[in-house]
Amino acid sequence: MTVADDDQPIVNGRYRVERSVGRGGMAEVFLAHDTLLDRPIALKVLFPEYATDPAFVERFRREAQAAAGLQHPHIVAVYDWGKVNNTYFIAMEYVSGKTLAEILKDRKQLTHTQAADIARDVASALAFAHDNGVVHRDIKPGNILVRADGVVKVADFGIARALDSSTDEALTSASRTNMSMQSPNR
Repeated sequence: MTVADDDQPIVNGRYRVERSVGRGGMAEVFLAHDTLLDRPIALKVLFPEYATDPAFVERFRREAQAAAGLQHPHIVAVYDWGKVNNTYFIAMEYVSGKTLAEILKDRKQLTHTQAADIARDVASALAFAHDNGVVHRDIKPGNILVRADGVVKVADFGIARALDSSTDEALTSASRTNMSMQSPNR
């Protein structure tokens, strides 16, 4: 990372970091500006304490690869990923809006039409990912982004797994870890 004249860090010689927009378990997400393409992006930066852990770096790389291969209107696009010095990053589409978790916290509930529209768009994104050999494994309201114009985007393929011989075990494991997201009638 370098620092521009206006004291904003520059990542990979092109991404000018503007401000933090969120934190997860292994990374912080910043609003940044792609100075080459002149557009806002989200820059996900792996926490320094995980940059020396090969398992976390591999998980981070796998997220970038899984999502970069999925070009779909309801999946957050990944543009780039890499390492500068000891800083790993993913450059992706910036979605201006709120997570579904934030919307539900504010409103408490959605109309039937809103819920159906969101469910349809998320299902479309997940079906596309599955058809392309990727299982998300962490779908939850916090990973569903809703733009101000209502467009829905699925984000955070951080624990995605390619479909292979271990898919059944992966799906079973994901089900165990996400029991809190299941409907009460299960």
